[in-house]
Amino acid sequence: MTDTFQGSCLCGAIHYQLASPPKALSHCHCSQCRKSHGAAFASYGSVLRSDLRLVQGADRLTSYASSASVLRQFCGQCGSSLFWASSQGDYADWISIALGTLDTPFTPDRQKHIQVASKASWHEIQDQWPQHP
Repeated sequence: MTDTFQGSCLCGAIHYQLASPPKALSHCHCSQCRKSHGAAFASYGSVLRSDLRLVQGADRLTSYASSASVLRQFCGQCGSSLFWASSQGDYADWISIALGTLDTPFTPDRQKHIQVASKASWHEIQDQWPQHP
């Protein structure tokens, strides 16, 4: 497995690098993640904020406060959802990366589905990963 991971937005305006592999891989089925990604769920992995480096396009990164403590970040040019982070709680020093934006191959050993109580009615989860309400 590689030591660093590269990622970018759809149009290539923003490039980032992770100094560690994403952890706590989750597929979030909440309505905010569905709307943010335009899909049945959003897949994220988390790294320490200090392990994320914006290599190119930091000036193109746009932010949206989806709640009092959560900031979502995306490319202001193409709209690709890239990151989200909470400013409060035990994981305030972590940032979640939209795994679909990784350019480096990544194969996690564990995954989970979260917020499944609010999943899209038209989507059925058909894998073996744990599901949490």
